[in-house]
Amino acid sequence: MNLGQVQGLLQPGSYRFLPSGIAVPQSLLMDPFSGPLKERAPESERLARDGSSEPKKDAQTRSILLVDDSHFERTVIRSAVEGMTRFQICGEAANGVDGIKMARELRPDLVIMDLAMPLMSGVEAAMVLRANMPNIPIILFTLYAEQLRGTISPGFGITMILSKADGLAPLLKSLEELLGA
Repeated sequence: MNLGQVQGLLQPGSYRFLPSGIAVPQSLLMDPFSGPLKERAPESERLARDGSSEPKKDAQTRSILLVDDSHFERTVIRSAVEGMTRFQICGEAANGVDGIKMARELRPDLVIMDLAMPLMSGVEAAMVLRANMPNIPIILFTLYAEQLRGTISPGFGITMILSKADGLAPLLKSLEELLGA
């Protein structure tokens, strides 16, 4: 089955195809407060911050490490981050232990981490990262966000807790807030 046939099976307008070809439900790309997320303009069409017609070139692309035991989740998050923001995923890890190793090697600007993972949980990994890399923001992106709110203090190393059930829009908005400008 080719991409056109798959697109034909989906209800029109209910899914959006990310640059990687992954179909993501439109509902996951909705910001509950301001509506649908806008796709980022192609690099060649972005304007410089001063408003000139020169394409926008960041002095340094901000990098994000993605730590989640689900390959599918990592693929969807990577596609959304790289397709809809100006940030790049510099590496991926499937557990907290590998996440710590990669963070030390890659020195990302931010880490997105799941809670429930094999070998070491996201909270345990965040505590280790906070001790070794105290200025790195860590977003805990989990299905258990509602149960965790108020129980995990900033002392654990978590900058922000977001729910996967709320979709990708809050995550992308938080990345802009933490890494933008």
